[in-house]
Amino acid sequence: MPQIFKDDPSTNKVNLGIGTYRDDNGKVAVFDVIRKAEKMVVEDITIDKEYLPIDGDQGFIKTAQQSLFGFNNPEANHPRIASFQTLSGSGALRTAADFLSKYRSAPIYISDPTWENHLRIFNEAGLLIRRYRYIDPKTRLIDMPAFLADLRAMTAGSCVLFQTCGHNPTGVDPSLEQWKQIIMICKERGLFPIFDNTYQGFASGDHEEDAKGPREFLRQGCEFIVAQSFAKNLGLYGERVGATHIICNTHDAAKRVLSVIKVIVRASYSSPPKHGSKIAALVLGKEDLRHEWYKDLKGVADRMSRMRVLLRDRLHEIGTPGNWDFITKQSGFFAFLGLSERQCETMVKKHHVHMQLNSRISLTGMQASNVDYVAKAIKDVV
Repeated sequence: MPQIFKDDPSTNKVNLGIGTYRDDNGKVAVFDVIRKAEKMVVEDITIDKEYLPIDGDQGFIKTAQQSLFGFNNPEANHPRIASFQTLSGSGALRTAADFLSKYRSAPIYISDPTWENHLRIFNEAGLLIRRYRYIDPKTRLIDMPAFLADLRAMTAGSCVLFQTCGHNPTGVDPSLEQWKQIIMICKERGLFPIFDNTYQGFASGDHEEDAKGPREFLRQGCEFIVAQSFAKNLGLYGERVGATHIICNTHDAAKRVLSVIKVIVRASYSSPPKHGSKIAALVLGKEDLRHEWYKDLKGVADRMSRMRVLLRDRLHEIGTPGNWDFITKQSGFFAFLGLSERQCETMVKKHHVHMQLNSRISLTGMQASNVDYVAKAIKDVV
């Protein structure tokens, strides 16, 4: 898709297929706090170029756990959590998938729709993939009755993949009360949850609020896995910074899990990269930098919310058939328009609005200057 957009000669082309954040000028944004932290890393002559341990930078791992479960939560660094650094979110998911493939013989249920790479990752690891319903095609919002019914119907002991927040591609997430319902069914059916935690801070603009799902699972004493990425919320795309957290019942179990994880990692990428993890550890670990980062996250979320309002309002103003209020009820990077594949193809081929054929658009590719053009393209295809 990036190459198709690049090769499109149209002067009106708009890239709504991207999964990375762009600012109001359509440029990749590097947070000022990242520039500060990177300068500190570069100027620290005690940091060498030696390999990291197989499980990664321990300072980063500790702060990654705290970022996920709460900096003031005594359970955040509990010894029953086996954590290790990974190659961003995809690497975190793949390592978790390899672990499950070897040590938990069970199918994995994945939402329909989902990020397409979820299917590739778990399929390549050898897991049997099944799907569960997630979004109501009429309202374009979460279909909790269908979601919960499918959870109850899952084969006992199965794995189930959830997204912490900013669900890709739908932009709709469970509330805390809904997460509690999900947990109850997971316990009843003996389901083993895996979280893809990619957009923490970008859904609501509140880094703490966005982690409510995994934090409730931890509070209730569940066993589960979280694959955590810092590519998006720290903007460290090319640095490949991530972590996997496997929450076990006991410290002894966590030690055994980490031991076998090291064998899996050794046969794969051997050890994770150092530079990005040092930057992340500084931002997460130093309170002043962390709070500056929180402000950056809020700024990103606010910009995407503004784009949602502008798009919804313009669609209504120009008389686009249907009710488009769902756009502002979704959150995060993406809006799920509910267009057919043929309509999406027309958006690309006729209007040069590049987007996923499942009707996902990325709000980060929108600016005030192109909202009217995008809205008119949507009106034309519906």
